[in-house]
Amino acid sequence: GLHLLDFDLFTETAAEREQAVWRFEMRDERQPHVSLGNVLQMNLIELNKADRLGLPEGPLRAWITFFKHWQEELTMANVAHEPVKRAMSRIRELSADEETRRLAFVRERALRDEVSFLNDAKREGLQEGEQLGIEKGRQEAEQRALESKRNAARKLIALTEMNDQLIAEIEELPVEEVERLRAETHH
Repeated sequence: GLHLLDFDLFTETAAEREQAVWRFEMRDERQPHVSLGNVLQMNLIELNKADRLGLPEGPLRAWITFFKHWQEELTMANVAHEPVKRAMSRIRELSADEETRRLAFVRERALRDEVSFLNDAKREGLQEGEQLGIEKGRQEAEQRALESKRNAARKLIALTEMNDQLIAEIEELPVEEVERLRAETHH
């Protein structure tokens, strides 16, 4: 998986402070030469550090610039990577009128609530994982995360006029799930 961090995680040594892109892979504890390789790995990008250190030109640098400077027109004008340009175009469309700005505010609030809930769920899941086993804690954290997405979708249904397709994209839920939540909300 790919995880974007808006904080510096590794800062203990000079070498850690000079690296912003990390790739971790699963290895067996007793036989470390046995690994899952690319099958199961975790990629972390410390956005603040990557932005500060400056990466070579390319797609990764363009996306980091987007995530850190999307509100800065002059900075974004220098980005040539086409997918990032499309993302900026979409943001401009969303910011085009007052109603859209209001909807974006509601969405942002729902996303903050979701992040807060996910962080709480992660903490609880990790604590339970230590007591009951890592797998069970992970499953419960995933279930809480799914419920958080459903709750955020319910808020978007109740507070905005967004269509089911857009809510499904924002919350990463199937459209059918959003339709079911909308039907529950109207009963």
